[in-house]
Formats: sequence, structure tokens, C-alpha cells
Amino acid sequence: MTAPPALPDVLICAGLDPSGGAGLIADVRVVSELGARAVGVVTALTVQNTTGAIAVEPVAAALVREQLEFLLSDIELKAVKIGMLGASEVAGAIAAALALTAAPVVWDPVVAPSRGEVQLVEGGLAEAVEALAPHVALMTPNAFELELLGGRRIANLDDAIAMGETLAARLGCAVLVKGGHLACGGPSVAAGDAPGEAIDVLCHDGEREVLRGPRFVDGEHVHGTGCALSSAIAAHLARGADLVEACRAAKAFVAARIAAPVRPGRGAAAVV
Repeated sequence: MTAPPALPDVLICAGLDPSGGAGLIADVRVVSELGARAVGVVTALTVQNTTGAIAVEPVAAALVREQLEFLLSDIELKAVKIGMLGASEVAGAIAAALALTAAPVVWDPVVAPSRGEVQLVEGGLAEAVEALAPHVALMTPNAFELELLGGRRIANLDDAIAMGETLAARLGCAVLVKGGHLACGGPSVAAGDAPGEAIDVLCHDGEREVLRGPRFVDGEHVHGTGCALSSAIAAHLARGADLVEACRAAKAFVAARIAAPVRPGRGAAAVV
């Protein structure tokens, strides 16, 4: 019997959401569904269910680094997805280990839960960006995260695109500006007038690629969409897609799940 072809390995560095709607559990589900094989390290533990997150405990940075370096001495990665860090020291530990791989890195810079008031990055986002940016091929911030990274408020999609382009140039990586949490009131000069659409814009190499998809009522309240999107991009990159193809396919994947989310508890629906 002929052995099945080996699946490409995708490294996931993310927090543990016990509800499974986001974080490492959700990332593994997405990567597996898209035909890749997940390996991973937990960066932080959370006290969380479908109603929200109430506490976070980062994993010791030294342990994260040791886990990653031992793992990467053995397994050849095809892509990396980084999500919640827990602490800026953990970002430094991940960055040190990434010197052992040339796989493309997708970073979803999660700084706050969609439900709950807990802090997800002790030590600040700036330190994490400084450590990880040299290794990252793509960042996927939502509107709030993009404001923190850019240092100013975003009023509309055009503001977000301009900030994404500035950030991409400053950090030397691609930035996927996600429009799902931005209102579509009025035309977008940069992306085109698109009422009823959820528009993402990939800013890379001084260019922009507009990714269009349907906007669903209350879709912005579905838990885990950012985690699923970044993991899906990493999975498609691992399977050989180029960056634009990977982003476009991942957007379609997440849209299909937003249209039919799962409801595991009494709180928010989840994308997987």
C-alpha cells in the first residue's frame, strides 16, 4: 500500500482558550481542516469560556524558547502562525527560536480579548513588535490593534489602509488590513465603494491587493475569526500558495464559517 503524502507542518504559537473557539485549539482545527499538520507551543493559559476571558497567565519565556528550539531541531516547518503572546518576554523567546527556520511567519498581534478586560500582552506591544518584526512575513491586525501599532485613531477603511501601508513600510513585512470591524458607511476611495461587503486590504511591497467578501449581520461578534484567518493563511502558505492566494483563500474559508458559526455555550458563537 502506498503511504499517503506527508502533510506540511505548521507551527502554532498561541494562547490556550479552554472553550476552543480561539487560540491554539481553534488554530489546530483550522490547519488540520486545510490539509496541513499542526505542531505547537502554548504561550499563555487563560481562564475563559464563551462568555469571556477573566484571567491570563503567560508561560515562562525560557520554557517557550526551550520547547521551540528543541522542536525546530527536529521538524522542518513550512509555515508559522503566532497569536496571543501573553508577555513581551515570550515574543523575545519566539524570535530567538525563529532563527532556526526560514518558514514564512504569520503574526496575529492579539492584544485584547473580544469579551473581557484582561491584558493579553504583559510588557507592552512595542517590545513584542521589535522582537518579532524581523522574522514576520505578514501581520494581520484588526482595527483596534492597527490603532495601537500605528499610534493614532482610525475613522474608516481608508485610514486603516493608509496606516497599514505605513506600517508595512516601517516594519518591512506585509500587513493585512482587516475591514470586518470597520463600518462601511460611505464610499472608500482606496478600496472602492462597497456597501454590504467586508473588505480586507493586503499591503505589501508598496502595493495593495483588495480582498472582497460578504458582510454578515453580527459577524464581527463571532469569536475566533482573527485566529482562524491567520491560521488559514499559514496553512495555505505551507501548501505552496503565494501570499495573495493564501490571503484570498483564507478570507473565503473564514467567511463560510462566519455564515454558519458553532454555538458551544451560552455566550458568543465561534468560527470553529
